[in-house]
Amino acid sequence: MKTYKLLTPGPLTTTDTVKKEMLFDHCTWDDDYKQITQEIRKKLLELAHVSEDEYTAVLMQGSGTFGVESVITSVIGENDKLLICANGAYGERMADIADHAKIDHVIYNEHYNLVPDAAKVAEMLDADPAITHVSMVHSETTSGILNDIEAVGKVVKEKGRVFIVDAMSSFGGVDIPVADWGIDFIISSANKCIQGVPGFSFIIARRSLLMESAGKARSLSLDLYDQWKTMEVDGKWRFTSPTHVVLAFAQAMKEMEAEGGIPARNRRYTENNRLLIEKMNEMGFRTYIDGTHQGPIITTFFYPDECHFTFDQMYRYIKERGYAIYPGKVTEAPTFRIGNIGEIYREDIEKVCGIIKEFLEEYNHEEN
Repeated sequence: MKTYKLLTPGPLTTTDTVKKEMLFDHCTWDDDYKQITQEIRKKLLELAHVSEDEYTAVLMQGSGTFGVESVITSVIGENDKLLICANGAYGERMADIADHAKIDHVIYNEHYNLVPDAAKVAEMLDADPAITHVSMVHSETTSGILNDIEAVGKVVKEKGRVFIVDAMSSFGGVDIPVADWGIDFIISSANKCIQGVPGFSFIIARRSLLMESAGKARSLSLDLYDQWKTMEVDGKWRFTSPTHVVLAFAQAMKEMEAEGGIPARNRRYTENNRLLIEKMNEMGFRTYIDGTHQGPIITTFFYPDECHFTFDQMYRYIKERGYAIYPGKVTEAPTFRIGNIGEIYREDIEKVCGIIKEFLEEYNHEEN
């Protein structure tokens, strides 16, 4: 069977030992399984640097977007208003969720290569007292930019609003002291930096605000409070859980701890990213995001000034040699993206850059 490694922001390349956990069929009602869920919830709080007295963790079936939609449609009441800070497709997706749920909202759009400005957020909150909640993305994989949620969180707390953060592709790979940064709800997914597989998202929520949300949910399946209320008893999920995914995630958390936790993982991802950018620059690929705000998760590259190949040609060439990259997502310029999280190491970055160099030598000529 031909396999390849994923240089994407998730799903990502996992270890064989994480995959192996999925060979076991587990009963959802079993006490051992429910205990695994409870252990995952406890460890997530530790990763977030929060106490069980103040915060709680809720697991939610589905992809990361299910988790984001669960929070937005569960904790924002009919008389509330949401300010969405968007500088990419995933911030814009929050607006799409609010539109579908008919939630009153306003959008602060920033250019894709700029971070939302905390001072601008403060101005908007002062100008509109009706705004009760603020949401934004931390690692916006549309571009690879890492937004300053610490600065925005400080403003949101100073203004007495609720702060919701989509940390889908950063939680576990970038250290986030959730309480210290004023975050009330933070959302991530099993198949990102903790290096599990797709199947559920998780929400770390301020207990008091979660309890206040009882009865506000606009969806049965995505009702965050009801999910938490059931799970809090003994670890049982309300509806059928992705058992194989949960087992794989539990193993992934053990492996993350063995690696050295978030500091070690962040160091590996950051070193991967720096090496990737350095080697790509040598071949004439410039980054879309400047060094100040480039995150360690995924990087958007412009095509070379003299470009005589298509993304599809490059993608197929690289995939045949063992790696998969990502097409571009920004709209104003032709770009492509390369991720460096997951079970990816320095030798992988060196190898894929070598493959790209060979591709350029073979394909980047006028006749192609």
